[in-house]
Amino acid sequence: MGKLFGTDGVRGVANVYPMNVETAVKIGRAAAHVFKKTGVGRHKIIIGKDTRLSGYMLESALMSGICSMGVDVVLVGPLPTPAIAFITKNLRADAGVVISASHNPYQDNGIKFFSPEGTKLPDKVEEEMEALIFNGDIDSIRPTAEEVGKAYRIDDAEGRYVSYIKTSFPREHDLTGLKVVVDCANGAAYKAAPLVMQELGAEVTVTHDHPNGTNINDGCGALYPDVLCETVRRNGADIGIALDGDGDRAIFSDEQGNVVDGDPVMVLSAVDMKSRGLLAGNTLVTTVMSNMGLEVALRKHGIGVIRTQVGDRYVAEEMLRGGYNLGGEQSGHIIYMDYNTTGDGILSALQVLSVMKRTGKPLSELAAVMTTYPQTLLNVAVREKPPLGEMADIQKVILSVEQRLQDQGRVLVRYSGTELKARVMIEGPDQSEIMTMAQRIADAIQKKLGA
Repeated sequence: MGKLFGTDGVRGVANVYPMNVETAVKIGRAAAHVFKKTGVGRHKIIIGKDTRLSGYMLESALMSGICSMGVDVVLVGPLPTPAIAFITKNLRADAGVVISASHNPYQDNGIKFFSPEGTKLPDKVEEEMEALIFNGDIDSIRPTAEEVGKAYRIDDAEGRYVSYIKTSFPREHDLTGLKVVVDCANGAAYKAAPLVMQELGAEVTVTHDHPNGTNINDGCGALYPDVLCETVRRNGADIGIALDGDGDRAIFSDEQGNVVDGDPVMVLSAVDMKSRGLLAGNTLVTTVMSNMGLEVALRKHGIGVIRTQVGDRYVAEEMLRGGYNLGGEQSGHIIYMDYNTTGDGILSALQVLSVMKRTGKPLSELAAVMTTYPQTLLNVAVREKPPLGEMADIQKVILSVEQRLQDQGRVLVRYSGTELKARVMIEGPDQSEIMTMAQRIADAIQKKLGA
């Protein structure tokens, strides 16, 4: 049996296994079978997507697979991933599906699921679906006549989401007088994000909001924040917001045109929430990728930190397990559990803007609550992903770097959960030194596993 699901669903080059039509049909059938076991009455699954050309193809295949198992499909078209999480709960659906490869180039695509509660699936449910896809146990299940599922579209899904997400912004404030730049990455949030900001009163400059199926994430959005920063400087804006292709994360620019990633956003949010008695457990949940400076800053404010493996799904699982309401990733997936169950770039922007309004401080001052330790991150293309702990040559280099850093930094080497890449991250007191160290490890990986 193969392995389909990674850290964020199934992902790959569109129209090549596993992101081909044949596999998408099987994924749809397996999902319908798994989710049909819960609840009573007519079952339905929501399908949304981003703006990739291949979304039409995979949407039709998933829809066919789901309907063939006697489950209805509700199509909502291009919508941000967090909107699908919300709509799944709002319509009391059995599950939600997002067709998106997030920040990947348009040639890729992916399929990820939400539970009826709007949360990403735990590993055991994905493993159950994988087993059904490969073992043929459901091949003989063929509903007929009126038992076959039907598909239909709803037109107000985006409006429902926009109306709901605005309720996260305090009613005593609006965005009148603020100049906001929104980079939509030619992705799923190209309509919703500007609409939210405009309806709250901001003067909005919108960029990269004309998707054509092939320009998603292309030199824009959260992957290219320097483009956003330049637009903020040129327009004299108060803040810039860069979303990724599926709208579940945001990277910011302060009013001076400096990049503000997820780490300082989490810190300023945690400090603000604690000051108002709203930070559950006085704890932030983040991943092993967050900078050392985050922990140092939060410790000064009496806020604890829990780290998880990389992936906002693991952050969300830990938050639900411990009853925490704030967590996220350095990459800009921030989860404000009081409002949504997954990372949400528009929601993150509203929370940052609400702190700016409440305190009267610019983002540059708010983000200065955290001092970032020098950090470098290198990606190495690999041909396979054997356990890194079993690669003696690579481990020898990693150990020598760790001994050199001692307690003045940290080393994290891992595989990407969505691509054939190894990621080498090092933090330490000197940028040039840690860059040299990271390159040594990257070279060792390239020599052993390079594509």
